Amino acid sequence: MSEPAFLQALQRYNDGTAERADLKLLTKELLKILVAKAPGHAVEVRVPPYGAVQCIEGPRHTRGTPGAVIELPPDLWIDVALGRTTWADARLTGKLRASGERTDLSGLLPLVRA
Repeated sequence: MSEPAFLQALQRYNDGTAERADLKLLTKELLKILVAKAPGHAVEVRVPPYGAVQCIEGPRHTRGTPGAVIELPPDLWIDVALGRTTWADARLTGKLRASGERTDLSGLLPLVRA
């Protein structure tokens, strides 16, 4: 990822000065990369309040809550997507909720290294 806005938001995140707009941009861009890397509709990844996507091949749901859901806060999502926190360590924080099949994203991470 080399878009100037992403890199600027990432720099502020690294500096500890990121604002809501930076977290939103980083979250959404990293979710897009996840979908590109693992297209499908079997797992829903939610990063409230900034985004939710469906990814990973497998059974598709059509109504209500999907059978496989991952939910985590933006800062934790950014850290795992960038490889700063492992998936296993993220689960240990208690901030990551994952239920259903195919909810271990460790084989897909990091999405980018920055």
